[in-house]
Amino acid sequence: MALTYSVPGISCEHCKTSIEAEVGALDGVDDVEVDVEAQTVHVEGEVADDAVRAAIAEAGYDEVNPI
Repeated sequence: MALTYSVPGISCEHCKTSIEAEVGALDGVDDVEVDVEAQTVHVEGEVADDAVRAAIAEAGYDEVNPI
């Protein structure tokens, strides 16, 4: 399963690293890619949408919009 989110506020490599660490630590995530320029997060694996949103919020981003 693939999930993609728009996350306004992603602006640097630190943002990318933080989100990839939080989301990547979730059970069921096979891959996570953050595109700083596009401000998107793409997740591959068998993981619940609400878990991914919570992990992105834990990294400091409150606005998470599915694409």
